[in-house]
Amino acid sequence: MAEQRVYRHEPYDLLCGAKALDNGKFEPTLVVSRNAWPSRPRTLAVTRGHFVSAELAIESAHADGVKWIANYG
Repeated sequence: MAEQRVYRHEPYDLLCGAKALDNGKFEPTLVVSRNAWPSRPRTLAVTRGHFVSAELAIESAHADGVKWIANYG
């Protein structure tokens, strides 16, 4: 089961998630979309790693999303 949380940062929505793995760990996921037309959601690569909790994986995805916005958004 995947957990997800939406954050709003500047004109972007960050859909940060944590996908459960077989070994009891979690892998972060990140989808960024702009709050203006065209909103084209983009699935971005995030820092690889297996986190011990869904909360840590979501925090990692959020940090990567904020960094992407600062550099490319």
